[in-house]
Amino acid sequence: MQEMPIFTRTFDFITWLLPVTNHFPRSQRFIATKRLLDAALDFQQVIIQANNCRGETRLSRLREADELLDCVRLYLRLANRWNWLKPGQYQHAAGMVAEIGRLLGSWQKITQQQMGTLL
Repeated sequence: MQEMPIFTRTFDFITWLLPVTNHFPRSQRFIATKRLLDAALDFQQVIIQANNCRGETRLSRLREADELLDCVRLYLRLANRWNWLKPGQYQHAAGMVAEIGRLLGSWQKITQQQMGTLL
């Protein structure tokens, strides 16, 4: 069975993000940096959980993942505003997160459609 693209893209994003955050200010490692990494890792965990569920439980997990992805977007914008990202890094990260968001939205839509056909 082939892995869904959202899992690959999320893995790629986290693999890119971890070393980038090592260059954030040391004073922020346990505050803003931790929040960003926690949101990204929690997102990955929640989509894995969603994949193991069906129906309303899956949809609930996907909504939770959507909220976490919004947090990732916020923390990335803050890191960019505070000049913690090099030129081009924010655009790269935003592009990756946008793609993950589209994949998540499609998954939510398919799940809702499947639930509608089951009723």
